[in-house]
Amino acid sequence: MVIASFLLIKATDLLAINLKALAKDTKLGQLALSGFILALATSLPELSVSMAAAFSHQSNLALGVVLGSNLINLSLVIGGASLLAGRVMVKGKFLRQDIFYTFLAGTAPMVLLFDRKLGRIDGIILLAIYGFYNIWVLNGHKRHQELLDQHEETIKDKINHFLVRRLKSRRTRRELAWVFVGLALLLFSAEILVKSASQIALGLNLPILLIGLFLVSIGTSLPELALSIRAIQKKMPQMVFGNILGSVAANGTLIIGLTALVHPIQIVAFKEYLLATLAFIIIFAFFYLFTLTKHRLDRWEGLFLLLLFLVFALLELTGWLNFT
Repeated sequence: MVIASFLLIKATDLLAINLKALAKDTKLGQLALSGFILALATSLPELSVSMAAAFSHQSNLALGVVLGSNLINLSLVIGGASLLAGRVMVKGKFLRQDIFYTFLAGTAPMVLLFDRKLGRIDGIILLAIYGFYNIWVLNGHKRHQELLDQHEETIKDKINHFLVRRLKSRRTRRELAWVFVGLALLLFSAEILVKSASQIALGLNLPILLIGLFLVSIGTSLPELALSIRAIQKKMPQMVFGNILGSVAANGTLIIGLTALVHPIQIVAFKEYLLATLAFIIIFAFFYLFTLTKHRLDRWEGLFLLLLFLVFALLELTGWLNFT
């Protein structure tokens, strides 16, 4: 686990440096690039765990991982980053609508789980929501950049322009190569951490949903935490928010949607699930309030988000201990 943690930090160094260069070269912007490519990459640990759980007919583990990861991203990850940095500045004209779209994507599985079951049709709906989410976010940033540059080319023309000219650049190819190296190290180290956490949880004989909500989700969220810390240190706050918002959307739609396609989810521990859902809504509401009122996240606000998560964890574990 120590070696894996070291590799995780080095991997995020590579990603932060080279993604910043790619964002500048391609003119997509840090928020759009990290919200799509990087958020999807750092969500691959959750995806691998969820797929393994689904094929083992343990879809409740996948549900716990997704809920736990989203809670951790909005509390421990962004809260911890703001504690270390002192404050995280919120920049970007489109951040308000990005947060709104992320909330819709994050709560979509909760709405579909109203009947305590997520079937294959629901999974297809979630995958469609993920596709629309990325179209809305990327096109919104693309239109903004077009207005700034006063270009008359269509989005399709711009994408072709990027593929034909930008990828011919030796510097861009080198940056892309280092991004893939960083992603490989990130996923390898995260997988080791996840497996270690899973074995510890099984040894403690915890319920499968709580394993996903806490130990496994903490392991799968380490890439987001490490990347956020590095991005703040390198003065890239938009990459922090892009990664957090994109990861929440990917977890709530893509990952849980694919899980439901492989094996439908039937909630077993409904009380624990309901408490986690309520915690997500409350934490997201405070995150939205803090980031959009003053256009920054102060240290005390990050600490408050951390305390909210700790209260949720205490209530969840206390309820399980009383039940047992």
